[in-house]
Amino acid sequence: MKLTQEQLDIIKSKGNIKINAVAGSGKTTTIIEYAKTRPKHSRILYLAFNKSVKIEAEKKFRDKKLSNVQVETAHSLAFRYIVMGSIYKIKNEYKTNEIAELLGLQGDGEKHAEYIVANHINKFIAYFCNSDKRNIKDLNYLDIVTDSKAQNFVRKFYPYIEKQTRLLLAKMNKGEIDIIHDFYLKKFQLSSPILPYDYILFDEGQDASPAMLEIFLKQKAIKVIVGDTHQQIYGWRFAVNSLEQVDYKTYFLSTSFRFGQDIANLAMRILNWKSHITDYIPMIIKGAGEQKPTTTTIKKKVGKNTKTKAVLARTNLGLLLLAIEYVTEKKKVKQIYFEGNISSYTYADEGASLYDVMNLYYEKHHLIRDKMIASMKDIDELKDYIEKTEDVQLGMMLEIVKKYGDEIPDIIKAIKDKHVNKDEKEKAEIVFSTIHRCKGMEYDAIHLAEDFITEKKIKAAKDKEDGQLEASNSWLNEEINLLYVAVTRAKSQIHIPSSLMPESFPASPQIHLINIPPAKEVVAETKNKVNSKKDSLNAYSPWTEEEDLELTQLFCNGINPNTIANHFNRTRGAISARIKKLELRDIYG
Repeated sequence: MKLTQEQLDIIKSKGNIKINAVAGSGKTTTIIEYAKTRPKHSRILYLAFNKSVKIEAEKKFRDKKLSNVQVETAHSLAFRYIVMGSIYKIKNEYKTNEIAELLGLQGDGEKHAEYIVANHINKFIAYFCNSDKRNIKDLNYLDIVTDSKAQNFVRKFYPYIEKQTRLLLAKMNKGEIDIIHDFYLKKFQLSSPILPYDYILFDEGQDASPAMLEIFLKQKAIKVIVGDTHQQIYGWRFAVNSLEQVDYKTYFLSTSFRFGQDIANLAMRILNWKSHITDYIPMIIKGAGEQKPTTTTIKKKVGKNTKTKAVLARTNLGLLLLAIEYVTEKKKVKQIYFEGNISSYTYADEGASLYDVMNLYYEKHHLIRDKMIASMKDIDELKDYIEKTEDVQLGMMLEIVKKYGDEIPDIIKAIKDKHVNKDEKEKAEIVFSTIHRCKGMEYDAIHLAEDFITEKKIKAAKDKEDGQLEASNSWLNEEINLLYVAVTRAKSQIHIPSSLMPESFPASPQIHLINIPPAKEVVAETKNKVNSKKDSLNAYSPWTEEEDLELTQLFCNGINPNTIANHFNRTRGAISARIKKLELRDIYG
């Protein structure tokens, strides 16, 4: 492929640099070309964000015969230095009830206080292990607790929470209990390692933890950090935007080869919402992808069954609600796929399942498997626990249970019956994913849930704070980033709720509004047309571009063909013919 001038400038650069790369801008290609031009005897380390990116990068470097490049994640590197050959055994995570039992936590008379304390210990450990601090006392855990009820609980138990957090870490350090992944990364950072490389290429730098960043910055190698300042979406995992914290010469990759200019314009307008909360310097994105690929073109490129359509949501709850809609109302959809393990959408991180919450809700205690949920008398006690721990996942599960009740088992079964395995993902008619699970991926067409931040909410937050927005700036910034990441997963088409659209932003063949116009308004308008009979049928008159766009919107919104026909004052046959001509069933079916 022909490299852009921006890419060539990076490849020819010298010394430590940082690269701010927009979504789909070919940053991996650029880094590979950068590595190719370094001296052949150079030892190069490429730090990938996660295991899947690592596997993909290893293949790309291998295909280019760059045997002097070693690909690692921060955790795989830390594992090699800390865990291999040691006494340590690894556990993915500790559940709340396991921590309570390991430490013999006391409740001090408050209901389920031992579990609430255990929940905060878990979070305190994550906070410390991802930080660059050397001691627990260098951090104030209250800095990351936002809910007033949770803050009151933590203040009351703070000395106890801090003491037990140090005790659990000490048990891990001595090998008395299994260690978690965050622990050995922290131990690696505290060991101040000097890595034997001449160049270190740090990908997805916007989502680095302070611990990872400190390891990187202390190295003597020539350092290249690459990422997108607007794709930082792991603040909840204590990530810091490393690109903004390093004083290296800055290079840019502003051309996206993934999508066309319409989608690029939408992404830029969404990012401009940041001007409501801070002094925002507009980001320039050039869309060099195909502006309007046809179904035929896509089939020629990747085959009929591999054209990807995805439903993307901000939260597990938003995603499950849309998945339920698809399996219960859109019967033609036979095969679906969830990014990540499908079970992860019905289980909280700490082990409680959607079924446990449902059984507590219906007072079927004998069916509850999770020890912590089983210890609760009723759903009010669960609500109290959620408030005192800020457990968002359990809160979402409770909302699903309230909405669907005892229909949940049948609904989840219907979803799983249609779910294909990972190695058969290309057979799926629709892929479902949260934004955190699909980061780095791309799809031909995407449908967004309505659970993202809106410009209206950002303005409301600004007005509410009345000049004291500083405290919530970080949260609002990341919420905007999530929507930006979502829309930039699309290669060809985006179906977006009207509430998420920037003000006065036009729809286009690439960007379709969901629920515009609302079904009830279309039906009402249709009845008026039929009753008044002012217009004659125009089945054979030419279709305008505006009518094609409106037809696409109505089709995607599931409006009945007869209603659509009456809406346009055309015959049903004319509507069917136009739908076929525009290949709407193939693209959005």
